[in-house]
Amino acid sequence: MKSKFVSMLCLIPLSLLGLYLLSDDDSRILLSQEQVVKRKPTSCKTVLDYGVRGDGKTDDTAAIQKMVNASAGSLWFPRGRYRLTKPIVIDLNKVGPTSISGDGTATILMEGAGPAFLFKGTHGGTASPKTVNPVVWEKERTPMVDGIEIVGKHPEAIGVAATKTMQITITRLVVRRALHGIHLYERNRNVAIDDCHLYENEGVGIYLDKLNLHQVNISDSHISYNKGGGIVVRESEIRNIQIGNCDIEGNMGQETPPTANILFDVSKGSLREGAIFGCTIQHTHNAPDSANVRFVGNGPQDPRKVGNFAIADNSMSDVAVNIHLKHARGVTITGNTLWQAYEHNLLIEDSSYIVLGANLLDRNPDYRAKTKDANVFQDCSDCTLNGLNIRETREVRAGLILENCERMNITNCSLSECENGGILFKNVKQSRISDCLITEGSNHFAIRVNGGGQNQITDNLVSGTVEIEEGTTATNNNVSIK
Repeated sequence: MKSKFVSMLCLIPLSLLGLYLLSDDDSRILLSQEQVVKRKPTSCKTVLDYGVRGDGKTDDTAAIQKMVNASAGSLWFPRGRYRLTKPIVIDLNKVGPTSISGDGTATILMEGAGPAFLFKGTHGGTASPKTVNPVVWEKERTPMVDGIEIVGKHPEAIGVAATKTMQITITRLVVRRALHGIHLYERNRNVAIDDCHLYENEGVGIYLDKLNLHQVNISDSHISYNKGGGIVVRESEIRNIQIGNCDIEGNMGQETPPTANILFDVSKGSLREGAIFGCTIQHTHNAPDSANVRFVGNGPQDPRKVGNFAIADNSMSDVAVNIHLKHARGVTITGNTLWQAYEHNLLIEDSSYIVLGANLLDRNPDYRAKTKDANVFQDCSDCTLNGLNIRETREVRAGLILENCERMNITNCSLSECENGGILFKNVKQSRISDCLITEGSNHFAIRVNGGGQNQITDNLVSGTVEIEEGTTATNNNVSIK
């Protein structure tokens, strides 16, 4: 029992030592860190045992690659600074299961172009067990990265990259001052990214690029100040992506092309089935066309390639647009708190089957920025808006604006103190507004309908005017607050 326990010590960070160990008679004794280190088994080797120096001066690339090629399996990096001048390539089919790990005290200095560590597999199947070849389970399954820092020292340096892997798991990774933090491309399955810090990179924090990927979980991480975006998907086929309990902020450069803290750009490709939940997503409003969450689908010819998605229980602020959907289908947005949007809290374009549930779109007096906080639906259809609380939009035509839309159902919403007006319909058809509380100044309209037809407005309590263009709308039982 004792020897088995002690053999595991090389996997435990030194900061956690000073543990109870089992004596021969299984009674518990408390050892100091110094005593534990002295009892460290000689079979527990680190990269230093293979000729790696870690002194911040020596080029350790060849020694580390030699260790990988020798199928060492576990590459444990103790405290030190390890210089790399080109990628360490882990060809899993050749070298077998491999992990890169440390206790948080090792820094990898990536002085060459490309990823510090590149994991290459051969998995060409899906996530279904029957599609996984035996060699993948034997040699390639679950490559891991844990507990190290990677610092970019080259304009094209990347932290970790992976292609054709099965169950790659990345935890407690720090990547800063590189091009991208984590880069997944070509094909991967069942990816887990957790407890990471991806900070101050010139490109993207987590980049899913030209990728076929099912099942990816990104959780409990800080993804901040990456100029090309926080989590970015481009030209990919993605299914089952969950982003949860993260702090994602400031991922836009002032001189870079428009991006977002979370950007799904599948103008080529598709992305469906997933959720963004429990995150704080914010900053920076002074970047061009910045957004917190932005979905871009295939275009008006086929506006259904991004969707089947939930955006729930997040706090978002301090950008040009908090949530931007373009050419999307099947998105539920509920339980979010949105504020300090310099242009739009919500901008929904050419989208359908959007369910906008109980969300707070507020203007807190403690936040004094001159924001517009507009909420706009353009060229949309078959959407439900229920339980919105919209307060004090400014310098826009109304608190909630719908243009060129049809079959839109707006119920149980509250709008207050919105500059210029409450709800504006322009060229809207077969839609309704009911059971809303709209409190505007006496000089502003509560509801205005211009153009369109076959609409219904009923059972609302309003201050301000109700202005209906003749022949466009049936009204019933609306009550005016004097």
